Amino acid sequence: MFRLLHCPSTAATCLSRASSPAYLRASSFLAERSLSSDATASSSQTSAQGGVFGKIACLGTGKMASAVLTPMVRQGVQPAQDITIFDVNLGVAEKLASDHGFEMADNIPALVEDADLVILAVKPQNLTPAFWNELQKSHISEDAICLSIIAGKPIDCYRDGGFEKIVRSMPNTPATIGEGMTVWSSTPNLNKEERKKIRNILSCFGKSMYVDDESFIDMATSISGSGPAYIFMLMESMIDAGVHMGFPRDKATTLVYHTMLGSTLFAMETGEHPAILRNSVTSPSGTTASAIYELENGRFRTVIKDAMWACYRRSLEMGNHDSNVGPGRSKEIAHKVLLETADESDTDEEDNVKKVFIMKERVGQ
Repeated sequence: MFRLLHCPSTAATCLSRASSPAYLRASSFLAERSLSSDATASSSQTSAQGGVFGKIACLGTGKMASAVLTPMVRQGVQPAQDITIFDVNLGVAEKLASDHGFEMADNIPALVEDADLVILAVKPQNLTPAFWNELQKSHISEDAICLSIIAGKPIDCYRDGGFEKIVRSMPNTPATIGEGMTVWSSTPNLNKEERKKIRNILSCFGKSMYVDDESFIDMATSISGSGPAYIFMLMESMIDAGVHMGFPRDKATTLVYHTMLGSTLFAMETGEHPAILRNSVTSPSGTTASAIYELENGRFRTVIKDAMWACYRRSLEMGNHDSNVGPGRSKEIAHKVLLETADESDTDEEDNVKKVFIMKERVGQ
């Protein structure tokens, strides 16, 4: 959850803070999230009698694996003893197992044996032929579900590991505190009950969103998947500016964190378009107007959008898909297709030009 900074030491100040509208909004939001999480956990435990799945196996124990597994145990969605982990980095795996009570496997075959859900949380570059061969040699149940939290890799590639039921997801690091945003899609052979179980797992560390079209996951990677990095960089810039002006770093940090938190909660609660909210604090010839002028002059919006498009393209590249998309790219693709479509055997150059011109009209170029 969002972490509110502690109150100052005096009781009077704490009481004043606790009764403020901003604090109440934050408390209301956090309470709502807590109730939602408790309901999810309660529902999961009732239906699964102890856990959503009989055995969950997690291959990889990095930050995202920890972010996904920790809330499962903390919220009672899955007992720690029913989660088995494996990582070639034994030190990291041992620490995670020790901290939460997970079981540890000695190798991949032992990890996935009799597992109902196999979570793949390794780096994308580790999905090599040798990796898939190791999985294929393992005894994977026909009904086992593969849940990938690996960036950029499409659903089809996991069939190389012997999986038939596959879920591809894109969580983000706020999942660590139960405030993640996860977008997911699956193969059509998951039945209604299996999808419900996956939704329970993904919802225990934040909000989840199912999409029928897998291509939206690559898009979501550029928004929610990598989005926290953009926010943290904005935070860093604002804090540094505050220090440059004369604030102590801890005070500047408090100002920025609560400004981010309050602005987000305000936008969520009001439901207003961000532009309306921005205009409401931008007085004519005022301080905010001067700041906005500099942001617009520095192409703030364009830089953010270009960064997101770059992230989206990289996600497509990691999945071996055509990444020539977005502003300044689509026309190049259309032009290339049009030229290749033109009859190469036709030696009449003028006729070829006419064909290209006609096809350009058809695609609106």
